[in-house]
Amino acid sequence: MIKVGIIGGAGYTAGELTRILLNHPEVTIEWIHSSSQAGLPITHVHEGLIGETDLTFSDTARLDDVDCVFMCMGHGKSAEFWANNPRPEHLVVVDLAQDYRDESCGYVYALPEFQLDRIKGARLIANPGCFATCIQLALLPLAAEGLLRDDVHVTAITGSTGAGVKPGATTHFSWRCDNLSVYKAFTHQHLLEIRRTLATLQGGDVPAINFVPMRGDFPRGILASVYTKCDLTHEQAQALYEQYYAQAVFTHVTSRPLDLKQVTNTNKALLHVEKHGDLLHIVSCIDNLLKGASGQAVQNMNIAFGLPQDTGLRLKPNAF
Repeated sequence: MIKVGIIGGAGYTAGELTRILLNHPEVTIEWIHSSSQAGLPITHVHEGLIGETDLTFSDTARLDDVDCVFMCMGHGKSAEFWANNPRPEHLVVVDLAQDYRDESCGYVYALPEFQLDRIKGARLIANPGCFATCIQLALLPLAAEGLLRDDVHVTAITGSTGAGVKPGATTHFSWRCDNLSVYKAFTHQHLLEIRRTLATLQGGDVPAINFVPMRGDFPRGILASVYTKCDLTHEQAQALYEQYYAQAVFTHVTSRPLDLKQVTNTNKALLHVEKHGDLLHIVSCIDNLLKGASGQAVQNMNIAFGLPQDTGLRLKPNAF
């Protein structure tokens, strides 16, 4: 059994990790650290786990007692933690923040559909961002063939859980309900990792990625509408995407139109491609808390420890 710990246990991603790992057949949760909730039952914060666990939050991170630790703190906090805590040599670290996504300090940027082989046996794993995962999956096949030659246009809408558990002016119910808004247009922080990945895969520079994120009036999920000029026919594009993702465990290409309920509460990513004149349109959708965060983190742990990727991750979508 893989012994795991979770640091930053009070947020949404930690709650989803706990839900998954409690039902993972190869894992035991040794502790869940939270400085703000130490001593309290996990279920006081993650109420959906009532009846499933008697764990309480710990005020210490006992790194020597676990094989793998998941870092679920805010951006910048992971680097601060490791500056003050020595990392045991045996420990596998899966970091859900953006601190090491540039592959600094020996971390592997762990998007399985991009560099699966590098994740196998890795000890330092940087989990991709949620928007970055959704948008990269829409573009990887084109980059792999050097076909990103013109500006890419992206409009993507995310659920309120993407803003984290701490309440704010744009997350509380009375503002978010029946409302839509644009934020960080053309400047979102995930553009950095998206461009790095695509440039690496394409073997050179990539064109502009014009990304307009939107806040949705729903809790979870991301749907991205992506288009760019492309010389492929519809049939060629469909074949390219199907071939690229033929061995992917969770990413699937479908000829049917997409909606978020097909992926929410799962670790799946679904893609749909269409040709309109000289434009190739790709729709990509994921659950931002699962394939965009905690589910992909468990997928990466599975890969690093040599388990089947879908171990503990066969989750039921919310069909209704």
